[in-house]
Amino acid sequence: MNVYIPILVLGGVAVAFAVFSVVVSSVIGPSRYNRAKLEAYECGIDPTPQPPGGGRFPVKYYLTAMLFIIFDIEIVFLYPWAVHLDALGVFGLAAMALFVFNVAVAYVYEWRRGGLGWE
Repeated sequence: MNVYIPILVLGGVAVAFAVFSVVVSSVIGPSRYNRAKLEAYECGIDPTPQPPGGGRFPVKYYLTAMLFIIFDIEIVFLYPWAVHLDALGVFGLAAMALFVFNVAVAYVYEWRRGGLGWE
């Protein structure tokens, strides 16, 4: 249990600093609110009215988001391999070459189908 004490102390210091920062900034910081600061999107352009229940996003948006998540998660598997490359040897190199080839085939397939073109 003594091994976890420094981690708990660091976590306590982080929480205390976060709470302290929020409290001090709300006490000392300026609180001059106006109509522009209370808008949800502050860019200087009046927002267009939204239909009840929010607007509809095109399906292309969701497909692009899913593709990003899939390829991002696949590429994250490269980091542990890069850290332990010397310990894995030729087998690790061959396995990762097969993995990268598999990801590349999926990427090229999606590219040829037009899934990466934003129109």
